[in-house]
Amino acid sequence: MSRFIPFDRSQPYLLPPDLTSWLPADDMAHFIVAAVERVPMSAFCVPVRTGGKAQYHPRLMLALLIFSYANGLFSSRRIERATYRDIGVRFVAANLHPDHDTIATFRRTNRTAIEAAFAQVLLLARETGLLRLGVVSIDGTKIDADASKYRSLRYDRIRALREQLAVDIAKLMDQAEHADATDRDPQALPEEFARRETLKAKLDEACARLEADAKAQAEAARPAYEKKKAMYDAKTGRRGRAPKPPDDEPPPDRQISLTDPDSRLMRRSDAHEFRQAYNAQAVVCA
Repeated sequence: MSRFIPFDRSQPYLLPPDLTSWLPADDMAHFIVAAVERVPMSAFCVPVRTGGKAQYHPRLMLALLIFSYANGLFSSRRIERATYRDIGVRFVAANLHPDHDTIATFRRTNRTAIEAAFAQVLLLARETGLLRLGVVSIDGTKIDADASKYRSLRYDRIRALREQLAVDIAKLMDQAEHADATDRDPQALPEEFARRETLKAKLDEACARLEADAKAQAEAARPAYEKKKAMYDAKTGRRGRAPKPPDDEPPPDRQISLTDPDSRLMRRSDAHEFRQAYNAQAVVCA
């Protein structure tokens, strides 16, 4: 009997048919979806298309952005990927998959309305006793005991809280804009590798190159090995280890780039880091 739990990634399975069953009852996603249902949509702008596919409802897009930002997902590309990989995001997105251009366009077109709606959702969270919504702190007050006595706030405290939330939300929106401008999902494969067949072919090619390089290095080192071995065999009263024959198998830690196979991992002289690079040689002819 095997001591390991068997697994089969190709085994078909069914998720619960009801999306609400995908998550625990106390998951933050349920609150955000319910809170966004109470947000008026009149301030949101979704340009009407003259043709093509139907558009995503602004209420769905708003819930998707608020849930993603509250969980530290700011890049539109990462949010798009999460609609396939993250159960919470899939629930909030109703198992739909808006692409990153659609997500970014909705955010840019409706930034002011999103900020106001985000503040409304956070205030609703505060009223229900939540002090955090994911990574977003709703009230910076340190609470050492029961939070119930903090549920009632003076008017001036509410105004100050709303102003602080507006500042914090604006920073989140700036962070999302910056992420779209500078961030490329490090987990995303290059487009040409998206299909499994292509990726497998590239991996096979990379392994073949590593094996060929190892064999070439072994052949180049063989004359020196034969010479050392002959000298060792000719000795009387031999001591020490016999010379090892060159290994024609690539070592496990040998690396190769799938996109630039002729490049190598090199250390930069001006930084404490390694980068995939080329060792260029300049030749000048007089």
